[in-house]
Amino acid sequence: MNSNLRKKLLGLLSAFFLCFLCTSESVHSYAALPNDVRLFTGDSSTFQLAVPVNTHASVDRPDVLQLNGVTSSTLQVSPNPLRLSSQQSGTARLTLKLFGTIPIKTVRIQVVPGLKVIPGGQTIGVKVKSAGILVVGHHLVNVREDQRVSPGENAGIQLGDLMTHMDGVALTDISKVATMVEEAGIGKKKLDISFKRGELTLSTKLTPAYDEEDKAWRLGLYIRDSAAGVGTLTFYAPDQGVYGALGHVITDMNTQTPIVVGSGQIVQSNVTSISKSQDGEPGEKRAHFLKESNILGNIVSNTHFGIFGKMTQNPEHSLYKEPIPVAFAEEVKEGPAEILTVVDGQQVERFKVEIVHVARQDAPATKGLVLKITDPKLISKTGGIVQGMSGSPIVQNGKLIGAVTHVFVNDPKSGYGCFIEWMLQDSGVMQKSDRSENLKAS
Repeated sequence: MNSNLRKKLLGLLSAFFLCFLCTSESVHSYAALPNDVRLFTGDSSTFQLAVPVNTHASVDRPDVLQLNGVTSSTLQVSPNPLRLSSQQSGTARLTLKLFGTIPIKTVRIQVVPGLKVIPGGQTIGVKVKSAGILVVGHHLVNVREDQRVSPGENAGIQLGDLMTHMDGVALTDISKVATMVEEAGIGKKKLDISFKRGELTLSTKLTPAYDEEDKAWRLGLYIRDSAAGVGTLTFYAPDQGVYGALGHVITDMNTQTPIVVGSGQIVQSNVTSISKSQDGEPGEKRAHFLKESNILGNIVSNTHFGIFGKMTQNPEHSLYKEPIPVAFAEEVKEGPAEILTVVDGQQVERFKVEIVHVARQDAPATKGLVLKITDPKLISKTGGIVQGMSGSPIVQNGKLIGAVTHVFVNDPKSGYGCFIEWMLQDSGVMQKSDRSENLKAS
């Protein structure tokens, strides 16, 4: 065979091999594998490889991850499924090679300590005091028959501002404000006001005005320092003594400003009746707080994913006496699930739902999934999702996956949920993942 013919044959074989690599179902299946996988210690995951092509898998940390239950760091896997079994916390790299020589895929496996929590479902009363005095409106003071002014508005204070200090005194109780305003008014002094506007810390001077009708000194502001409502407990983490609830931030009803928590508590609550949801009009749970001795926990923080604080024991009426596993966001699948909530008294019940959409989120974000109520009993009782149901835990395949957060106004049988992972991170029970950084580095 002359050299020219040999070169042509080698060229044809190379072209064929390249076409194989580009079109092979196996190679495409490998490319579709995730770049990053997370497992809890003791959990496993299976990769289903496509067609019988000679493929070898290797792992750089067999102490962190075992392949198909063996301690060897390299083995031939195709056409069999590849099972990853986590051994201990750490990060390992899984490399797949065609014919043992051509790298086609590298997957980073992050193994984190195992985590279990107790799902809630109990209706809770929420009482929170803000870390300051919240401005919820401007008030016009009648200084003369033909003149009305708002000293607070004139001083540049806006709705949603949080007043933290007055003449250097920390504002921890709204009852102190009237006395300080009166003293400044009588003494014809300006008040030094420190306040927060979002992330900014600002200050201004405000001169109280005397209201001729009310016979009192006024700031010209409507203010509030507390809020109360009803929601649902999502989880209790007994090892950490921490709970999470609501699944969404508490905001002031007038300004829609998130409340900065100064102090607060959650208490046992009893559902007395339910106003059913209808298209365009969400319903609500009607409940009353039980006596003060039934305090369940304190409130430490109020975030986009709910309220969090300390709790010393699993509350009464729990359907679970022992913790269950939690799911990472990527484990949540479309399909059947159940929610835990109360529709009468204090009894937690299970109700069937369908997860109809799952958003792929690599970083904390609300509206992680869409669920639809399918349980006839719950639909008959509530018409769907009602106010006060936010925080109801969502369980799928024996794992806690998320919490109900919002109802669709025009379709009350459907609503949003958030992934439990983000609530656990905000509670401090789960460390914030470096997954996004890992993805960028891949």
